[in-house]
Amino acid sequence: MTPTDLSGIDIAVLAGGLGTRIAGVLGDTPKVLAPVGGRPFLEVLLDRLKGAKKVVLCLGHLAPKVTDWLAANKPPVPVECVVEPKPLGTAGALRVAASHLTSDPVLIMNGDSVVETDLGAFVEDHRRSGAVGSILAVEVPDGSRFGRLEISPAGRILRFVEKDPAATGAAWINGGIYAFTPALMVRLAASEGPSLERDFLGALPEATLHAARRQARFIDIGTPESLSQAPVFFGGTEKA
Repeated sequence: MTPTDLSGIDIAVLAGGLGTRIAGVLGDTPKVLAPVGGRPFLEVLLDRLKGAKKVVLCLGHLAPKVTDWLAANKPPVPVECVVEPKPLGTAGALRVAASHLTSDPVLIMNGDSVVETDLGAFVEDHRRSGAVGSILAVEVPDGSRFGRLEISPAGRILRFVEKDPAATGAAWINGGIYAFTPALMVRLAASEGPSLERDFLGALPEATLHAARRQARFIDIGTPESLSQAPVFFGGTEKA
């Protein structure tokens, strides 16, 4: 799905994790370059971000392999790379990259997942909400594999619920895509802790964040099983 309008938007892609759950399959290939239908996942992801002002890749583990790939290929959107000096977690990586992220809002996304939704519409949804930050919430038929979001009738996030394998059934989950105002970016810079979700977002006062709810297809490639499902998810529409 092509975004309606991402002009003027800086997008941070969190792609510096160790990828321990999938290392046995990928070896020394960074997760963001995992092969999906014959293409690196990063190529698939960048194609979906066309029209943005720029993409800032927050790199760490195996960063040179990513920068080498970018040097050998022409991305469809301007890309800057920020490499963390040591493993700092998702929140730490954003603090390092903060000076490169100046739009209002900044979009932030995980580098190992895709939600088939209109990101331009998500930006507009966030702006209409008046919230300092928004999370793209995705409804999944079985929430047992994910942490869940508890959402108020007014569409604000009340709390993040830890993953519970026994909690089967439909659930709203964090789709791994965020919109932050400059004020929230400043707040993040002053915060502590490595995890964006647990240490920063989960510590914000109740109802601070807007939940932009979507019933959309979602996939993450963070496990061997989910990576093996990626070609089916993309339905052969990606170039082989």
